[in-house]
Amino acid sequence: MGICFGDGGENWPGPKCRRGVTGTGKGYPLRQRCFVAQDSMVCGMKIKTDVVIVGCGVSGLYLALQLPKHLDITIITKSDMKSSDSFLAQGGICVMKDEADYESYFEDTMRAGHYENRAESVDIMLRTSSQVIDTLIGYRVDFEREADGSLKYTREGAHSRPRILFHQDITGEEITSKLLMQVQRLSNVRLLEYTSMIDIVEQDNCCQGILCVHTGASLPGNGGAGDTDASYEQVEIEAAYTVLASGGIGGIYRHSTNFRHLTGDALAICKRHGVRLQDVDYVQIHPTTFYSNVPGRRFLISESVRGEGAVLYNAKGERFVNELLPRDVVTKAVREQMEKDNTEYVMLSMEHIDKEDILGHFPNIYKRCMEEGYDVTREPIPVVPAQHYFMGGIYVDSDSKTTMERLYAVGETSCNGVHGANRLASNSLLESMVFAGRAAQHIQRQQAALEASAQYAAARRKTAPEVEAVKDEESYRALADTYKAMIWDEIERMRAERKK
Repeated sequence: MGICFGDGGENWPGPKCRRGVTGTGKGYPLRQRCFVAQDSMVCGMKIKTDVVIVGCGVSGLYLALQLPKHLDITIITKSDMKSSDSFLAQGGICVMKDEADYESYFEDTMRAGHYENRAESVDIMLRTSSQVIDTLIGYRVDFEREADGSLKYTREGAHSRPRILFHQDITGEEITSKLLMQVQRLSNVRLLEYTSMIDIVEQDNCCQGILCVHTGASLPGNGGAGDTDASYEQVEIEAAYTVLASGGIGGIYRHSTNFRHLTGDALAICKRHGVRLQDVDYVQIHPTTFYSNVPGRRFLISESVRGEGAVLYNAKGERFVNELLPRDVVTKAVREQMEKDNTEYVMLSMEHIDKEDILGHFPNIYKRCMEEGYDVTREPIPVVPAQHYFMGGIYVDSDSKTTMERLYAVGETSCNGVHGANRLASNSLLESMVFAGRAAQHIQRQQAALEASAQYAAARRKTAPEVEAVKDEESYRALADTYKAMIWDEIERMRAERKK
């Protein structure tokens, strides 16, 4: 590969470069590593890999696990490995329980999406769901069980029946941590933390990899207090296949349940390169997040709480909406009620849920609310809508291919049409993994043909990429602000078009 990347094998510990940094084993932050060119023993500016994955949520990790083990894979993430929204998912993951469930599950998904969903994608997701669940169980994901050992299902808003598997109220953390554990065991995968993509490299509408910089953990939203090890050294990752799995756009909103560093850079970069986007204005607002007047990420009160019997009250202590309606409908009702009451929140009561069920099913929510001074087993809590999920994104087909050759997008950053105009509760984790798996299958088929082609070497880019002028924190922030502005402009443009 031309790059020595200390891998815990014969190259560990790696040779020292001129800065005296030694390569370390897989899973360590980039700030503890150095790219070392084997022939010159100096800090390099390039990695060659078969597949580069931008993002380490469930879609990126699941895809890495489904790719053939002979492929060299590089995963980068803007923050640390555990700061993805996948870790924050509370409610659960849907599954089509049996063939008899197909019609109602299909209809629930389409109705929630206002029938703007891509029917083919919904069908693929439903029919692949049990396969994904079996794979997760094989990775030792611990879903809740009934007394007889069978899987336990819960119900959430807009679902006509219980079909959601869960692990307490931290299902996302349970799934994502188990996937990460499996990926960290792979000898063909390198993980780079605190590394931000600033551009893609392309030639003749064929993606050849990405450009990225090491930002360190000191930037707002990146975690890691006091870390100033940000070199802003630009690194080109040359790859036969590039997969964008970089999450949503919550970081551009003042109030969101998302991590602050998730700002939709991949969308802006794709727009600059003429890659098709779709439904960028379809942004989901979650109706129930814990109210706080302090700016920052909002704590989600899972839809499962309402699915289990929690109710919403106005300032007079009266119910004002069917809590099991789709999220956009409940959000609209909450906002209208707040305006009528002239308040900044409404109240959510769990009085109809047994205390044992609250402590068993929602221990994390119970704990967090206690920290805020509320005992949900005894009193209602203030809740307010906040930005939560992004249904639009980079347009992809049923194999997660974008309109640029050898460029794929999966997870929340993509738009395969499953969600339509509004996502059905607990469909996100499932959709992410179903279509990540399909991307892996397509890459495997394409790679076999590519390796057999005599034109493979000739297809590799010969010219240097046009490099963004990022050399320090100031220039990085300027580029990040440009990308945010591009996304807002696209959202407003699409909203204006829909009004015509």
